[in-house]
Amino acid sequence: MIQSGMVAMNILALSLPHISMEDPLSKTIVRLTLAALLGGVIGLERELNRKPAGLRTNIFICFGSAMFTILSTELAKEFGIGDHTRIAAQIIPGIGFIGAGSILHDKGGVSGLTTAATIFVVASIGMAAGGGLYVPAIFATMLIYLALHLLGILERQLNLKPLTMNYTIIFDKTANDLLAEVNSILEDQGREMQAMHLSRSGEKEKLVFRVDCTRHEHQLLMNQLRQSSDISNLETTPGPDRD
Repeated sequence: MIQSGMVAMNILALSLPHISMEDPLSKTIVRLTLAALLGGVIGLERELNRKPAGLRTNIFICFGSAMFTILSTELAKEFGIGDHTRIAAQIIPGIGFIGAGSILHDKGGVSGLTTAATIFVVASIGMAAGGGLYVPAIFATMLIYLALHLLGILERQLNLKPLTMNYTIIFDKTANDLLAEVNSILEDQGREMQAMHLSRSGEKEKLVFRVDCTRHEHQLLMNQLRQSSDISNLETTPGPDRD
């Protein structure tokens, strides 16, 4: 891990050949640059998965946390008064407000917890980079990236993570009869339809709704719906990934 930190610092040194680590200004630039790069690594993973806090958001959070950490030390040193950690200590409650804004509550549960937690960790990585703790910052970035990417795949493969699926049903019977039948099937699985919409498609009725459950439960639901003789067409499309 120490070798990984040294490699990252050597890359920065090669990218910025006129910067000397002995110069305070150069040291600050290296810390801010590293913070932006590490925030970008996690932000890119979130952007590719179409999460609310993507590339730019994570870069700004990581860079800003590093900047405040540096300012906290440098201003106290410049004026010789105050606590060196006074400004940096305010990053945590500030990030808490941003994270709280990414958490959404609905009838199907809570979403955005992973985004909020990621924002919190990215801020800590920025603080580590701003404080000159290069190896812990790089290690934390690698660990969080692997957790977000690999554990997400593992959760889907093991049916641990609920998936959102949009169902579109075209049917012959009356809307009330079909709703009763679909609700009965969902109740057997302990689920309920969300964002329901009824409309007409030619001479037939069209029902669109959303369900959150595991991949295996979606397969059972589709099999049961296809067994109904009154449903002439059933289509499913993936909805937004719950975070």
